[in-house]
Amino acid sequence: MITRRLLLKKSLVLTSLLQTGVFKALMAADGAGRFKIGACDWSIGKGSDIGAFEVAKTIGLDGIMVDMGSVENNLHIRQKEIQDAYLKTSAQTGIAISSLAMGIYNRVPFHSDDRVQEWVKGSIDAAKNLKVKVLLLAFFNASDLRNDDARKAAAIKHLRDLMPYAEANGIVLGIESYLDAKEHMEIIDAVGSKNLKVYFDFRNTADAGHDPIAEFKKLGKDRVCELHMKENGFLLDKGTVNWKGVSEAIYQTGYKGSRWMQIEGAIPKGGDTVESYRHNLAYLRQLFNT
Repeated sequence: MITRRLLLKKSLVLTSLLQTGVFKALMAADGAGRFKIGACDWSIGKGSDIGAFEVAKTIGLDGIMVDMGSVENNLHIRQKEIQDAYLKTSAQTGIAISSLAMGIYNRVPFHSDDRVQEWVKGSIDAAKNLKVKVLLLAFFNASDLRNDDARKAAAIKHLRDLMPYAEANGIVLGIESYLDAKEHMEIIDAVGSKNLKVYFDFRNTADAGHDPIAEFKKLGKDRVCELHMKENGFLLDKGTVNWKGVSEAIYQTGYKGSRWMQIEGAIPKGGDTVESYRHNLAYLRQLFNT
């Protein structure tokens, strides 16, 4: 029989392990806390470019997040021959395709463009063919939803129409935006799909005026699909985000998501991309015991 005193003692031990980092090491040792670390292809100078695999290999990354493309190339990752080339190059280099991104919505308004259904469904097909589970929808600039209820309502309608197709194909759509946790949860609840989640970026959250660690905890482990790890103009351990606090929050909440985190940027002014990414990669691997 477990007494109240014994239960309290075990709780205190667990809290101590969390604070010292031993718990993270134990989780990592049996694979429970391991994350793979990739990079966004656009952030290593190879946006929607198959050359990203070789750069990622030079850095030592586990994978790349692939942008679907632009209006000019008609989101060319939707083409079967390009997908086949990506799969072949991934196998040759040993660099995985971790997830896909629709950065196009930074330039084209998701809430009002009449190509949304065609583009997103085609990108869902690409995700399935490329054997990835997460498709990021970037809601910045042209698709920024802050302080605009009409845009939010239109975006929710599009997402409601899209989610059955995403669910049928086993793909998670991840919203990345400047919205806070409460607003993200309101959108997820309004859409009503387990396959709609938040693509969480700690730097963006801080830039929007929110506490990134508190916001991550509010969302909880089941509403976040994947992570961007970045600083603007600084290496990861030289900026203002409390990355040790981020690490503790990730392990304390039991977050796993897709098991991927992507380095995006975190290059000092005038810094070399490869060397900066090697530094950031080593820092994250140490921080997360991966």
